Amino acid sequence: MSLLHDLAARGLHALDPEDAHRLTIMALKAGLGPKAGGAEDPVLAGQVGGLALPNVVGLAPGFDKNAEVYGPMLAAGFGFVECGTVTPLAQLGNPRPRLFRLSSDQAVINRMGFNNEGLDAFAERLAGRGPGVVGANIGANKDSADRIGDYVTGLQRLWGLADYFTINISSPNTPGLRALQTRGALEDLLGRIAEARDALPATGRAPIFLKVAPDLETGEVEAISDVVAAAGLQAVIVSNTTLSRPASLTSPLAGEAGGLSGAPLLALSTQVLAAFHAAAAGRFALIGAGGIATGADAYAKIRAGAAAVQLYSAMVYGGPGLVVRIKRDLAQRLRADGFASAAQAIGAG
Repeated sequence: MSLLHDLAARGLHALDPEDAHRLTIMALKAGLGPKAGGAEDPVLAGQVGGLALPNVVGLAPGFDKNAEVYGPMLAAGFGFVECGTVTPLAQLGNPRPRLFRLSSDQAVINRMGFNNEGLDAFAERLAGRGPGVVGANIGANKDSADRIGDYVTGLQRLWGLADYFTINISSPNTPGLRALQTRGALEDLLGRIAEARDALPATGRAPIFLKVAPDLETGEVEAISDVVAAAGLQAVIVSNTTLSRPASLTSPLAGEAGGLSGAPLLALSTQVLAAFHAAAAGRFALIGAGGIATGADAYAKIRAGAAAVQLYSAMVYGGPGLVVRIKRDLAQRLRADGFASAAQAIGAG
């Protein structure tokens, strides 16, 4: 069945990328997604921010923007699923076309602009959900007069519904959003987030993560790390898409505006991940994202300092069965190097 699903995924390449994605969501909601089956390999179990993960390979946000198919994606084999990005109010995002496949580069460019159905629809779908680790990636509306207030609103509205929250200040497709990564702005943002968190009920308490861009200098990595640790956040996700365009790109679509993800992001995001690992000095955990398409890629992230990893763009080319193949390969690599668990390999590279 996995082969059939992967063939179907490749057939979707005949469609516009955004239309293909919507059709995929509809198929998953209809129960047509892959089923991993079988017990998880114990070597892949992990922990981030106090959350026990059945395996350390997660689905990155952007795939399930509106919390419609987190159940089917958990069933497909992901150890955790991050839904979103969700903003307080529904918004259409940027004009289409805004999603581009760079097939010769195994990459994607997007300038979606936080298109989503808003917090109320998102919360309704999370209410009464079944087992499995599901996170909420929260953002700010494009035209908001108080962007920090939007993050606080997202946290308050979804409290008790998500297993963790990710503060997304690193999308390149909402003008001015990445300015929140500067030290002063980040201190203000995370200070208000921490204040709101501490005022919420202790029941349903969930860890809070921060998602950063890969386009950072060493000094910025150290400053962000200090602010994250001071605010008591549990993890940093490294990284979002990049505005850079590697010279290796061959696709005629490489010049499209937006964030680049997929294979060309692997080296840059892993380099920045390693810098965060050094700067964090054990004060918070790291999740590695960007360019993961194989077990070797996931293993490189873990050895660079990640306690868990996330992927999305590679499924555009590898199909939904990719997660099972990555997990199998990762488990083999961990055991071959004498590790009894993924946790033992964190920062070993």
